[in-house]
Amino acid sequence: MKRNQNSQIKNSSVFLRDWTLFAISILVILVATLYPFDFTFPENFSIKYLTYSFHNHSSLKDKVENVLLFMPLGFFCTSLLQKKRTKLLVEILIVIFLSALLSTAVEILQAFLPIRTSTPDDVINNTIGGFAGWLFFNWFISRRFANRLVRIENSASNQVFKKVPVFLIGYILLNLLTISFWQSTTYLSNWNPTYPLLIGNELTGNRAWKGYVSEVIIADRAIDTAEVNRALTNRNYFNDIKDSLVADYQLDNTSDYKDQSGNTPKLVWRGQPSETKEGKGVFISSNNWLKSATPVYQLNKRISKTSEFTISTTIATTDLNQTGPARIISISDDPVRRNFTLGQEGTTLNIRVRTPASGTNGSDIQMNIPDVFVDNKLHHILITYSQANLQVYIDNLENSYSLNFLQFMPIQYKLFYYFLTFIPLGIYLTLLTLLVKKRQIIHRWLIVFGILLPSLMLEASLVSDNGKDVSLRNILLGILFMAVTVLILRIRAAVLVKKLA
Repeated sequence: MKRNQNSQIKNSSVFLRDWTLFAISILVILVATLYPFDFTFPENFSIKYLTYSFHNHSSLKDKVENVLLFMPLGFFCTSLLQKKRTKLLVEILIVIFLSALLSTAVEILQAFLPIRTSTPDDVINNTIGGFAGWLFFNWFISRRFANRLVRIENSASNQVFKKVPVFLIGYILLNLLTISFWQSTTYLSNWNPTYPLLIGNELTGNRAWKGYVSEVIIADRAIDTAEVNRALTNRNYFNDIKDSLVADYQLDNTSDYKDQSGNTPKLVWRGQPSETKEGKGVFISSNNWLKSATPVYQLNKRISKTSEFTISTTIATTDLNQTGPARIISISDDPVRRNFTLGQEGTTLNIRVRTPASGTNGSDIQMNIPDVFVDNKLHHILITYSQANLQVYIDNLENSYSLNFLQFMPIQYKLFYYFLTFIPLGIYLTLLTLLVKKRQIIHRWLIVFGILLPSLMLEASLVSDNGKDVSLRNILLGILFMAVTVLILRIRAAVLVKKLA
C-alpha cells in the first residue's frame, strides 16, 4: 500500500511538473511575441484592416526563431498527452492544432501592437516548431514510442509489409509537396496590396531621385522575346495587350496624370510640380515627386495572383551620383518594405522584387546592372518577371540582362529551406525503412533510392519549370540532409529497441 501511495505521489509530482513547464512555455511565447503589451485599437478598424495587416512576411532570422520558440510547447504538450495515454494520431493532431491556434491568436493580437507586424508565415513556422517538439520528445524521450518501434521489429514480416504501399504513396506525395513548396518561394503572392505607387521617392520622402520620367506602363503578365522586341520598337505595342494592363501613365507637363488603363488611381504631386521643360517628360526631384492618390490595390492583387509582371518606363537621370538607391519607381510603404523598386545607385541600375525568397525589402536577392546611368539621355527600360526569372532590357533587345532568383538564393535561406524540405522526408523515410527491415533487398534499395530521389526530383523540377542551371552542389546538399537524418534516426531507433529487447 505504501509503495502504491509513493508511486501515486511521484506520478502526481511529475504530472504537476509537466503542467508547470507547459504553462511556462506558453508564457514565454506570449512575452516574446506581445511584449510590451501596449495594445491600441485603431479608429479605422475593420475586417479589411485586419486582413491587410497580415500581408507581411518573415525574415530568415524570424523564421528560425519562430520554429525554436514553439518547440518547448510541442515537447511538453506531448509529455502531458502521453501520460494520459492519448492515441498517436490524436496526439499529433492536438499538438499541431494547439500550436496553430496559439500562433494565430498571437498574430491577431499583434495587429493591435504598433511595434509588431502580423505575419502568416509565423503561423506556419510556429506550427512546424510545435511538431518538431513532438518529434524530439518521441525520438529521444518517449518510452511509448520506443515500444512502438519494438512492436514493429517483432511484428510478422508479411503483416507489416502490407502497410508499405500506403507509406510509399505518402512518401511520394510528401516529395511532391516539397517541390511545390520550393516553387512558391519565388511567387509574388506575398505582395502587399496596401502599398502605393511612387515615382521619384519613397513614401517617407527620404530616397529622392532627380531626373525625368515620360511613361510608366505595368502589365500583370510577362512577355516573351518577340513581344519585348515589339514593345521596344513600337510605342503603341501595349495597346495590343490592354486586358493585361494594370497601369498606363503618360507623363507630360500637365498636372493631371490619370491611369489610361482605368485600373489604378491617378498620380498626384508631393510638392509643387517643376516648370522645367525639356521634352523628356515630367521632372522629378526631392522637392516634387509623384504618388498614387490611394494604394494601388488592383495592381498589387492582379500581379500577386499571376506572379508575373512587365514594367516599361522611359527615364533620364540628371545626376550620375545619386545613391540610396534613389527611387525611380517604387511600390512600397517605406525604405525597408516594398513590392517592387527600380532605383539608381551611382551609375548602376538597381531592381528589387519582393518574393518569399528575396524578403520583405526585396534586398536578399536583387539585380544590379552597371553603367546604365552614364549620361543624361532618355533610356527605355523594360522589365519582365515570370517563374523566378527577371529579365531586363535597356533600349534594345541586345542590351539584356537576366537573374534567376532560385539560382542566386542566399546560402542561409537555402540551408533553411533544405532543412524544412529534407528533414521531414528523412524522418518519413526512416519509418518506412523500419517497416521493411526484414526484407533485406527491398530495404537496401529503399534506403538508396529514398535518399537519392528527393534531391534529384527537386533539382529536375526547378531546372525544368524555372530555367535555372543544374547545380550538383544543390543535389549533394539535399542528399546530405537526407542521409544524415536517416543515419541519426536509425541509430537512435536501434538504441531504443536494444534497451527494451
